[in-house]
Amino acid sequence: MSKLKITNARRKQRVRLSLRRTANGRPRLSIFRSSKHIYAQVIDDLKGETLASASSLEKAMRETGKTGADVDAAQAVGKLLAERAVKNGVKEVVFDRGQYLYHGRVKALADAAREGGLSF
Repeated sequence: MSKLKITNARRKQRVRLSLRRTANGRPRLSIFRSSKHIYAQVIDDLKGETLASASSLEKAMRETGKTGADVDAAQAVGKLLAERAVKNGVKEVVFDRGQYLYHGRVKALADAAREGGLSF
């Protein structure tokens, strides 16, 4: 295993451990960022189910022209995810950035989700 993979895995583990300590039963907003797209989902870890999800691959995103791996697409995904989560009755979540730094697309998605009605 390369040193980068080990470092990323450790960072991801550290973030998830700190989230478990502070979650207090709130669902987790998890992000996955690839080189071409960004994905986000709200997960209820107690029940083990996904409450809402959104990605830059969806048909709704293609219609708006906000696809791909840029900050605009991340903002659109954050807004769409927040709409779906609020519609399902979720207003408070715990933000799980995973191994990614809180910068760029991750920050844009988080800010758009806050604007959409989620609080974390």
